[in-house]
Amino acid sequence: MAGDDLAFALRLADAADALTMERFRAADLRVETKPDLTPVTDADRSVERALRGLVAAERPGEGVLGEEEGDDGTDARWIVDPIDGTRNFLRGVPVWATLVAFEREARVVCGVVSAPALGHRWWASAGGGAFRDGRPIRVSSVPRLEDAAVSCTFPRDLVAVEPLVWHLRGFGDFWQHVLVAEGAIDGAVDAGLSLWDYAAPVLVVVEAGGRATARSGEPPSPGEQLVTSNGLVHDELLAAIL
Repeated sequence: MAGDDLAFALRLADAADALTMERFRAADLRVETKPDLTPVTDADRSVERALRGLVAAERPGEGVLGEEEGDDGTDARWIVDPIDGTRNFLRGVPVWATLVAFEREARVVCGVVSAPALGHRWWASAGGGAFRDGRPIRVSSVPRLEDAAVSCTFPRDLVAVEPLVWHLRGFGDFWQHVLVAEGAIDGAVDAGLSLWDYAAPVLVVVEAGGRATARSGEPPSPGEQLVTSNGLVHDELLAAIL
């Protein structure tokens, strides 16, 4: 069944990519401001509607938790962020992705991070490893924070971590976490996130051999900052941002 779930997740990502690439850098892209003051484009809304339609048609009994239209309230659900990195998308910056994960009985069993403007896609299934564009990926083996390359989203974390690491940048969004998964960087400290922001990237990191927690060291949780790493530098990184 896990293979069927992943195959469908990849099909959902294909459908999303077709819609997002048609609207990326479109002259008539429509942008609104949501009540939480974050932007949403017509592409965000059309992608989520399309994926909800595919789930309803092909996976009866399963629901969707999506950023734009909420939660269907089912135990088996597809967790969808139609465009992670909407600000990049609306400005024509190619660092954005559709995030799709499938959760059954509160356990994420597969996840896909699809970034068509970058030409890459990452995916994982529970117990099945992590991949980029069909090739297995693995976190780095850097053992010490002082030798590590780290990405931080918040300025306060940048200030705290910069003196302690070899190299520091702020890649942001999904991008920093898949870079951890493929071993390009060794750790990432994100903002407070919603489940749709982290369900797919966390599975990719974990299946690549890494570790993902909240800032507290507890499992990732909605509203909490997310920290991912190769596992070897994780405790040092958590201590640096406390």
